[in-house]
Amino acid sequence: MTQHYDLIAIGGGSGGLSVAERAARYGKKCAVIEKGPLGGTCVNVGCVPKKVMWLGASIAHTLEHAAGYGYSLGEVSFDWSALKQARDEYVHGINDWYHTYLADSQIDEIVGSARFVDAHTVEVDGRRYSAEHIVIAPGGVPTLPQTEGAELGITSDGFFALQSLPKRVAVVGSGYIAVELAGMLNALGADVTMLLRREHLLRNFDAMLRENLMEEMLGDGIDILARTQVKRVVRQDGQCLSIECENGQRLEGFDVLIWAIGRRPLSEELDLGAAGVESDAQGYIPTDKFQQTNVKGIYAIGDVTGRAQLTPVAIAAGRRLSDRLFGGMAERYLPYENIPTVVFSHPPIGTVGVTESEARETHGEAVKVYQTRFTAMYDVFTERKQKTAMKLVTVGAQERVVGCHIIGPGADEMLQGFAVAIRMGATKQDFDDTVAIHPTSGEELVTMR
Repeated sequence: MTQHYDLIAIGGGSGGLSVAERAARYGKKCAVIEKGPLGGTCVNVGCVPKKVMWLGASIAHTLEHAAGYGYSLGEVSFDWSALKQARDEYVHGINDWYHTYLADSQIDEIVGSARFVDAHTVEVDGRRYSAEHIVIAPGGVPTLPQTEGAELGITSDGFFALQSLPKRVAVVGSGYIAVELAGMLNALGADVTMLLRREHLLRNFDAMLRENLMEEMLGDGIDILARTQVKRVVRQDGQCLSIECENGQRLEGFDVLIWAIGRRPLSEELDLGAAGVESDAQGYIPTDKFQQTNVKGIYAIGDVTGRAQLTPVAIAAGRRLSDRLFGGMAERYLPYENIPTVVFSHPPIGTVGVTESEARETHGEAVKVYQTRFTAMYDVFTERKQKTAMKLVTVGAQERVVGCHIIGPGADEMLQGFAVAIRMGATKQDFDDTVAIHPTSGEELVTMR
């Protein structure tokens, strides 16, 4: 016998939980199917434990800076296992909360792997479930390269399983996961080498952010090798790892190699063909602006769509989808423009809108850029004078702000309010007319000339 629902979400991550929770508020009968821990990547091996580690690494920087503020510290030690235990307990608490929340919201939790039977039916461990609306939100996982010895390395998932702080680490990759992990490990005391296939870190970000982050990471002692492709990884003397590169270079003595080269969607096990759902060669599922796939009644949200793979994006898309389906909001959808995001590097990056180069490609001579670079008050008293940099990208006679890019202490917190202003169409004059909060780094965004 097939159990029927108004909505089934395949995936118990941010997107699946949010779409089901919002539908349940409208009185709909819902189920969430998940084979792993609730909360998905973000809660278990992503944003949440990553932020805990970033905060711990930031304290290490604060201890380094203490002397500049008159503190004389004795011997300081760091216990990785203690931080890991506290972090894991925090994550498990969130997992437990989700189970309770689903039960309290009368949303059925179905444990297992789903596969489509037809456009309105899925099967989990031999039992079938049907729904008028099925939302595909399985998330994604890190990828490994087709490189000899690649299995000797770990991914970001493996980073969170490390039982102790490795002494020497190689991080392969140039995206936000790579720079975040490299920065954390370096701050906590590891010797870190980054291997980049191309020339730049964060190549899809504004050039100002890329260049300043590279300078700061090099200044922190991270060895960054550009245009370096891994050819082979071997175990050296039964312990350390040796990395052979395409250019003939050989790097030896690594305790851990972390692959941070991208992620793939978890769509291959779903048997999308049984429902007629189309996907691309990588397994990503295209949708229209309403999250609708090519099959009526089947939707996709979150990382599986390949667009803006961020937790708040999946949450927002899921809630808006349920608003449209069950809340009478026929035109409700998530615009994918002006999505703010933060990279928890050292120092952190905050960015929203288009880069300068993207703006010039579209608007040409109508683009005007304002930028500044300075030493924040906090860093005036530190031994190494870290720089803060900011850029506003504007277009047209009214100088509408279409991009805001920040790197420096506090960038992660100050961006949110400016993202609201940019989404509402604020101009440079609106920024200029806002009274500055002094003394802060954020005031530079409303005093730039």
